[in-house]
Amino acid sequence: MKKLTYLFIALFSLSLLTTSCRDQKTTEEKVEETVEDTGDAIEDAADDVGDEVEDAVDDNN
Repeated sequence: MKKLTYLFIALFSLSLLTTSCRDQKTTEEKVEETVEDTGDAIEDAADDVGDEVEDAVDDNN
């Protein structure tokens, strides 16, 4: 019974190690993701400003 318990604990620990290693990102991937997110945020902000300008122009006509 003890051997079975130790085997189960070892297999569970091994599965946690392999899963956690797979989810880790390299520094390069983190930087690339941050740059893409920043670019998307800038693009969204520019679109919002453009929409506000169009609305202001329409209101003045």
